[in-house]
Amino acid sequence: MEQSLSETVKMMWWLVPIALLAGFIKSPWFKGWFGEALVKLFAKFRLPKDVYHPIHNVTLPVADGTTQIDHIFVSRFGIFVVETKNMKGWIYGNERQAQWTQKIFKQSFKFQNPLHQNFKHVKTLEQLMELSSEVIHSVVVFTGDCTFKTAMPANVTQAGSYISYIKSFKTHVLSEADVQRIVDRVISTKLDATWQTHQQHVRHLQSRNDPPSNRKCPKCGSEMVLRTSSKGKNVGNQFWGCSTLPKCRMVRKIGD
Repeated sequence: MEQSLSETVKMMWWLVPIALLAGFIKSPWFKGWFGEALVKLFAKFRLPKDVYHPIHNVTLPVADGTTQIDHIFVSRFGIFVVETKNMKGWIYGNERQAQWTQKIFKQSFKFQNPLHQNFKHVKTLEQLMELSSEVIHSVVVFTGDCTFKTAMPANVTQAGSYISYIKSFKTHVLSEADVQRIVDRVISTKLDATWQTHQQHVRHLQSRNDPPSNRKCPKCGSEMVLRTSSKGKNVGNQFWGCSTLPKCRMVRKIGD
């Protein structure tokens, strides 16, 4: 009996690292890292580096903290700002919705519209580089075992199909000098890719998405308060509004 107990204990010790590994693989951090790694892999073999200059994992300082961009590809055909989503299940959404839906069997989960999420990244680069919005393109890439159940815009892609979207732009809109200037500016401006930078960005996101937290109005400096729309197409949706309303009518979407 003692021998049987000893064998059971040994077997249990083997299960511990297996359980830890399974938990790690299922973690949001690993899913995000794996999705970004797939995008890098596709780009390595299908986007020539001498034409499409890649810059990965870019954290840039902004007025209210930081913004993190998964991938930037700079070329004479434009700047492509890529947001990755490693998800499974059925995906529902359209350009105008604030939130999209992920459905796994009978369970449904809401997540921020990745096009809206990437809009801030695009605008950050637009202001940093002092460029026209026409030369910067937003691209969303879903990796993982997911299926689109609604029609998606051309710039919302799956796995390696984002390459075809990027290559569909055939007209030169930037010079070689412009491309080099943009690459140098992004590299010199982005924060070092350290654990401290990542943690700082995570804290910024948590503070930004925490309803009780205090926010300042970018227009007048007063506190922003959480409000709920009572009419129109956004009825029932929450948003940030200036506390001095109606004196100041500044509003922002949740997540901005």
